[in-house]
Amino acid sequence: MRLRDAIEDYLSYLRIERGRAPLTLESYARELEAYRSFLEENFVVEVENVVRSDIAAFESSLVKQGYAASTIKHRLSAVKGLHRFLVREGVLQSNPTATLPVPKIPQRLPDVLSIRQMSALLSQPFPATPAGTRDRAILEVLYGSGLRVSECCGLNSDDCLLEEGYLRIRGKGGKERVAPIAGTALQALVCYLEEARPCLANPYKPTAAVFLNARGGRLTRQSVHAIVARAGQAVGQKQLHPHTLRHSFATHLLEGGADLRAIQEMLGHSDISTTQIYTHVDRSHIREEYLHAHPRA
Repeated sequence: MRLRDAIEDYLSYLRIERGRAPLTLESYARELEAYRSFLEENFVVEVENVVRSDIAAFESSLVKQGYAASTIKHRLSAVKGLHRFLVREGVLQSNPTATLPVPKIPQRLPDVLSIRQMSALLSQPFPATPAGTRDRAILEVLYGSGLRVSECCGLNSDDCLLEEGYLRIRGKGGKERVAPIAGTALQALVCYLEEARPCLANPYKPTAAVFLNARGGRLTRQSVHAIVARAGQAVGQKQLHPHTLRHSFATHLLEGGADLRAIQEMLGHSDISTTQIYTHVDRSHIREEYLHAHPRA
């Protein structure tokens, strides 16, 4: 079987039988296209001819090109998934990736803004326009409810259970959860929904999306990235990323005494070990406070 056909079959399996999200499928398609291109450049076009040394050479090429360990791990995971699928379908007799180790990723603490920095970011003046009101609401919701960018963009009007103080979130893998919203985040969202969204909405192309662009369509992830980066630049936070607001949300909750399990549920983490990284962030915060306050530190 040709590599191109095998990859198409695998992506169809992920979409139809496993119900993977479109963004996940795009990611897998991109990683496997890089794998196919490498093999074909080395005159391997049939999956039956792939051997372990070919995959090891693919990994070495990624290292030489300077890819991060996380990118290499993700790319090799896609390759391993493809070959497991082909064995299960009877296309291959054995899996050439079975004994291939996946590179370990050094643990890196997430970027976090201090409470003072978050206050400066959210207290800055925004333009007195529908777009300015929307941008403020986006920043408040990302930090106030700890949403991922895709979750923020995916919000629909009926997901805003504002009287109850919750947002209904569709997270990774289609999992639903509720995220609390209160205080300034709730105020900013209500202000946007009542005053700004009607001005942005296109009466000829109605949509359920909460956050709209200038044409009345659903705001994209790229647009939210640009909004956050622009707001960060205004207060001296260069290249601010939306995920930094989510990390800050979790860290500040932990510093304030919130239970780790509750934070896990609010973030939508399936495994508590993913949430536990914030305990390390919290410890670094304590050390910073100590160094700042102790007279002989």
